Amino acid sequence: MSAKRINVLEASAVESDTLYTLRQVCRSTGVHAEEIVEMVEVGLLEPRGHGPDEWRFPPYTLVRVHSALRLRRDLEVNLPGAALALELMEEIRRLRERLAALEREQPR
Repeated sequence: MSAKRINVLEASAVESDTLYTLRQVCRSTGVHAEEIVEMVEVGLLEPRGHGPDEWRFPPYTLVRVHSALRLRRDLEVNLPGAALALELMEEIRRLRERLAALEREQPR
């Protein structure tokens, strides 16, 4: 992977089986490793592997990092608050998808 930054739209187009190292996440998002480690510690990010040297992050990590940074910048939310907000937004999205599926199944 190149050192260029990946924007949120590009991140959603990345193949789902691609995994990123901590270094690649830092390069792609412009965030220091210490801050990524803190995001892992508060549950905002969930890498595979044992410890920063072995961590591998799925593509949606890039979107979550950018979203967390936006919440911090725009709403002055701390990292635990950003983790909670993103979790709740994802739950709302899942529930909306379920509701839409149920509505499609209902005979009219």
